Amino acid sequence: MVQAFSLAWTAASLLLLPPAFANGLYSKSSPVLQVSGSNYDSLIAKSNHTPAYEKAAKSLNGLAKVAAVNCDEESNKPFCGSMGVQGFPTLKIVKPGKKAGKPIVEDYQGARSAKGIVDTVIDKIPNHVKRLKDDDYQDWLEDGDGPKAILFSDKGTTSALLKAIAIDFLGGISVAQIRDKEREAMEVFHVEKMPTLVLLPGGGKDPVTYNGEMKKEAMVAFLSQAASPNPDPAPKKAKASSSSKSDKSKASKASSSFSKASESHASSEAKTAKASQTMETMDDASQPSESPDANVVTEDTHKPVKVPDVAPPIQALPDAASLQHKCLNTKAGTCILALLPEETEPSPNTLQAISSLSEIHHKHETAKRNLFPFFQLPSSNGQAEVLRESLKLGSGVELIAMNGKRAWYRHYSKSTFGRAEVEDWIDGIRMGEGSKEKVPEGLILEAGELPPEPVHIQSGDPASMKEQLKKQVPKGVDFEFEELDESVYESIIAQASAETTPREAGEQKAEGGESAAKKEEEPIEHIEL
Repeated sequence: MVQAFSLAWTAASLLLLPPAFANGLYSKSSPVLQVSGSNYDSLIAKSNHTPAYEKAAKSLNGLAKVAAVNCDEESNKPFCGSMGVQGFPTLKIVKPGKKAGKPIVEDYQGARSAKGIVDTVIDKIPNHVKRLKDDDYQDWLEDGDGPKAILFSDKGTTSALLKAIAIDFLGGISVAQIRDKEREAMEVFHVEKMPTLVLLPGGGKDPVTYNGEMKKEAMVAFLSQAASPNPDPAPKKAKASSSSKSDKSKASKASSSFSKASESHASSEAKTAKASQTMETMDDASQPSESPDANVVTEDTHKPVKVPDVAPPIQALPDAASLQHKCLNTKAGTCILALLPEETEPSPNTLQAISSLSEIHHKHETAKRNLFPFFQLPSSNGQAEVLRESLKLGSGVELIAMNGKRAWYRHYSKSTFGRAEVEDWIDGIRMGEGSKEKVPEGLILEAGELPPEPVHIQSGDPASMKEQLKKQVPKGVDFEFEELDESVYESIIAQASAETTPREAGEQKAEGGESAAKKEEEPIEHIEL
C-alpha cells in the first residue's frame, strides 16, 4: 500500500504525511511543498515559517509553509519513522523553538478542513509586534537608533500578515501597532486613514508613509529600504565531511521501525475497510516534541570543530563625567549598565555578567543591528555607589537599564547572569515590555550643564589608540596621527611652557594684589607691651 505523511509548519508550518501519492497528487505549480528526508532540514526545520493542504496552502501563502512527504519512498522511511508516523495521512504543526534550527513539532488535532487548518496554523505564529499607546510610544521610539515600523490600524488584534512581516525583519526592524483611538500618535505621524504603515528608517532620517496595497510582498519591498529581510531558509552552514557506519545502522533501525508501523496500520485497515486515499487516521494523545534531525546521526558521528567568535568586553566608564555624558543626562537614550562590586579578583558572577553582556552586544553589532549601548561601571567610579544608594541596589553585581531622556530605569532582578536569562531581559526592554521605575531626582543632569567629557586612551599601537579615540569623539569628527621627531616635540613643549609661564605669573600677581588688599582692609591691632 502506498503511504505518505503530511507535515504542517508555521512562522508556523504544516506538514502532511499522506500515502505515497504525495509526489503525484500535487503538481509542480501547487502551493504545497514536496518534502523529503533530505530537504526537510533546509525547507522546514531551519525555516522562519511553517505548512497544510492545497486550499490551506493558498490561504497561508506568505504566512506559513504547507508541505507533503511521501513516506512510501525508501529514502524517506527513516525520516517518517523518526517523526513517529503510524497513520496516514498524519498532520504535524512545526513552530520555531528556542534553539535555531530545532523547531517544536506538534500533532495537529483540529478539523481536517482548510479553515480549521488555517485558523490553527495562524494561531501558532509567534507575535513579535509591540502594541503601543499614546503614553508609551515615545519610549519605544527612543529605545535604540535602529529602523522601526508602525502600523496604524482600527483593529484590536494583530493580523497574521503583520506577525509574519515582524518575523521576516526580526532583529533588523522593530515592528509595532497603534490603534486609531491613540490620537496623539496619529497627529505626530500625520495619519488620516486606516490602515497606514509608517517606516522610521533611523539615523535621523524622516518617517516614510507606505502608499501601496496591504500585501506582504509589496510591504516587504517597502521596508527593505531600511533593512534586508531575514533569509528563508537560513544560509547553509558547513557540514561534516565524514560519516560512520553507525549512521547507516540507526537509519536502518528508523526505517525498519517505520515499516513495521506502516504494516501494522495497513493490517488494521484491511480488517475494517478497503484502503482509500481519503481515509485519515492519527494518534489522539501526543505531546509536543523537538523536531528530529532528518539526517540521523549518533554519538560517533564526526562533527566539524567550531571556532568560537570571541566577543570583546563591553566598554568601561571609569569616572562620573563619562557616565553622565553617556547615560545620565536629559538627552541620553537607553543604556545598559553593569555595576561591579569592589573585589580583589573578579567573582564568577562578575565574569558571567560581563561575558553575557559582551556576547549579546557582539551578536547585535556583528549583525549590524542598532542596539542601545552596554557599559560596565567599576567600583572605582564614584557615581556607581551613588546609583546603588539612590536605586536601593545591593552590593554585588547589579544590572540596570537607564533612560535619561525619559527618566526611567529597569532593574534586572535575578541572581544569576546566564546569557539566555540576560538576553530575555534585554529583549523585553527592546520590545517595551515590563514596568519601569522613575529615576530619583538629582541623578539626571541637564544636557547643557554637563562637564567636559574626559577622553581615556590606553597606550598601545597607533591603530589601537585611533580606534579608542573614534569611539569617544563626536560623530563626524575625524583625526589623524602624525609621528613627530624629537626636535619638533621639544619645540612644542617649549612653546607651551612659554605660554604658561606669563599666565601663571599673572595669576600669582593677581593673588598677591588680592592678598595686599586684604591686609589693607584688616583693622590695625594695638599691641600692648
